[in-house]
Amino acid sequence: MHAAFIEELGSPDLVRVGELPPPPSGPGDVLVDVEVTAVNHVDTFVRSGAWRTPVPFPFVIGRDLVGTVVEAGPGAPGFRPGDRVWCSSLGHAGRQGAAAERVAVPADRLYRLPDGVDAVDAVALSHPASTAYLALFTHGGLRAGETVLVLGAAGNVGSAAVVMAAHAGARVIAVASAADADHCRELGARHVIDYRDPDVPKLIRDVAPGGIDLHIDTSARNDLETAVELLAPRGRVVILAGLRTRPVLPAGALYLQDRSVRGFAISHARPDELAEAAAHIGRLLADGLLRPRATEVLPLAAAAEAHRRLEAGEVRGKLVLRVAEPAV
Repeated sequence: MHAAFIEELGSPDLVRVGELPPPPSGPGDVLVDVEVTAVNHVDTFVRSGAWRTPVPFPFVIGRDLVGTVVEAGPGAPGFRPGDRVWCSSLGHAGRQGAAAERVAVPADRLYRLPDGVDAVDAVALSHPASTAYLALFTHGGLRAGETVLVLGAAGNVGSAAVVMAAHAGARVIAVASAADADHCRELGARHVIDYRDPDVPKLIRDVAPGGIDLHIDTSARNDLETAVELLAPRGRVVILAGLRTRPVLPAGALYLQDRSVRGFAISHARPDELAEAAAHIGRLLADGLLRPRATEVLPLAAAAEAHRRLEAGEVRGKLVLRVAEPAV
């Protein structure tokens, strides 16, 4: 089968596209013919070795996929050949990745794709939307009526977070570029603040004088001194990006107001947490509420170039690799 893979950790130049044997599958696995896979920052972390996880060589890269079920093992009774499905958690903890013509997916990490949802849209959203759900609900404990601050609100994760928070009945304050203000409002943000404004903290306090209940920074700046001071009593900061940031932690402002800072990585999410996120995402996809803002579709042969461009900061939106043409 055709696949994009590496045989050692390192630079994007080590990504090869060629033939590998078909994947073995166990009783709890589902064999899936892959149509499209997305390219994520975490894929580059695993490929380079920045994120340490078991990597069996040759190692197929990629986290996310949309495809069609070919065969389901006896431990995967909920799937049948022909089902359109998606996954957002391959390529980690010893699991081979998604960038191959055929993959074996553990049944508890595979989800049905709602009818009528475009494969490219779904795979572009799978990782950022799952991350947004986990940040808001699983780790952030978001409740209706709370005030949520989303930094980087026009990005992949930020846009999904704005949609989900607004849909859940929260009041959303978005921090993004002035050029993206209308986009953020269309997603459901109540207030939009230009991140270049020198008085961003003051502007946030003006629209949320009672403080922020949940602070989500998808831009990876992680300015905890400012973030914690903006929180309401029992407010929460959830850290989900910024691998190499080393922020100052204002301990007094945290414990005197019962505030908290919590970090998470989607790679550590349990299957039941990912399944809960997937069910929520599926409903929003089916209702047309979640849509990627910009996607660029490349052939699988461009996998190395996609990794290089992502690491160089040359990507706005989402890169998707087409593995096979959709079945007619």
